[in-house]
Amino acid sequence: MQSQAIVLREVEGPKGQVYYPLEKVVIDVPSPQGSELLVRISAAAFNHRDLFSRKNLYPKITFGVPICCDGSGVVIQVGGRASQTWLNRRVIINPGRGWDRDPDFPESPSGYATLGASPAGTGTLQHYMLVDEKDVLLTPDHLSDVEAAALPAVGLTAWRAVVIKSRNVVPGRNILITGIGGGVALMAMSFALAAGCAVYVTSSNEEKLRRAKELGASAGVNYKNPGWEEELLAMLPPQRNKFDAILDGAGGDIMKRAVRLLKPAGVVVSYGMTLGPSTSYPMKAEMHLLDLVSASMGSRKEFADLMDCIRVHKIKPVISRVLNGLDDLAQIESLFDELQRGSQFGKLVVRMDHKASRSRL
Repeated sequence: MQSQAIVLREVEGPKGQVYYPLEKVVIDVPSPQGSELLVRISAAAFNHRDLFSRKNLYPKITFGVPICCDGSGVVIQVGGRASQTWLNRRVIINPGRGWDRDPDFPESPSGYATLGASPAGTGTLQHYMLVDEKDVLLTPDHLSDVEAAALPAVGLTAWRAVVIKSRNVVPGRNILITGIGGGVALMAMSFALAAGCAVYVTSSNEEKLRRAKELGASAGVNYKNPGWEEELLAMLPPQRNKFDAILDGAGGDIMKRAVRLLKPAGVVVSYGMTLGPSTSYPMKAEMHLLDLVSASMGSRKEFADLMDCIRVHKIKPVISRVLNGLDDLAQIESLFDELQRGSQFGKLVVRMDHKASRSRL
C-alpha cells in the first residue's frame, strides 16, 4: 500500500532564517506487524511546532518524514499480536513516543520524540500510518474526526500545564491564560473551567477576547493597553484579588508582569516561548517566592487521563479552519501563514480526501 504525505525538503540556510519547503510525496506503507495497527488517517492538525520545524528551530529535524503530530483515523488492519477489537474503530493518535507513565520525565534514554519530521519516524499528515496499539485511544463518540485530530498535542500540553503543573485545579481559584486563541490556551481554559476555576484571559485582539468570554472566560483585557495589569486586577473579586496561577505560551517579560499579578508563592506555567528563546526571572519574583515551571507534552498515562476528562465533560476543541485534502500545497502554506501571524482562534486542520487519493494510487 502507498500513502500520500506532506514532508519537508532540505535546503541550505541559517537556523531561524531558513524556511524548509513543503513537498508532497508518495511513500510505501508496509503491512502492520506484531502489535502494530494500520490507521487510515481521517484528519491531521497543525501546531506551532510545525512552523518552528520549517525554520530549523526545533531539534533533530528529519526530512522526507511526514509532518504534524496530531491526527485521528480508522484502524483498517491489525498486526498478528494486536487486539482484533481495534479493527474498524475510530482512534486518536498519541502525539509522542518514549514516555509511558513516569510523572516527571520520559523513561526513554533518548528522551521524548514528538511525531512529525522527527526521529519518531512518522507523522500524521499522510493518508495511511502505522501505529503501535499502545499509542492510540478510542475516539470519544461526541467528537468528529476533525475535532479528534485537533486534540492530541494541545490537549496533552494543556493537561500537563493545568492539572499537573499549576497546582491550582481547585474551584474558585483565579487562573490567567495569556494569548488566548492558540490551541493550547483554549484547551487549558476548557480544563480549568471544568475544574471550577475562574479563568481570565489576555489578547491583543478584541474579537478573540469576546469569543473567549463566550466560551466561559470571566473577563479579558487587551495586553496592548497601557496598565493592562491593573485593569485586569480590578476585575477580580475582592475576596480573592490576585491570581493563583498564570498559564503562558509567550515568555518574554512574563515574570516581571507576574510580580504584580500573582499572589505570594503563585506559579507561572510556561508551555512555550513564542516571543524568544529565553525568559527573565527578576529579583522581585524571587522575593515574592514565585515559581516558574515548564510544561511540555506528557506520558501515555496522562494522554489517557486527559481523554477520560474530555469524554466525561464532553469537551470539544475550538476549530479555526479546515482544509480538504493534500493536493493544494498553496492552501496548506496558508495555514502556516496563519500560524506565523497568530491570527487563528483554535486549531488548523486538514481533512483527508481518500476518494481522490484512491483515484490516483
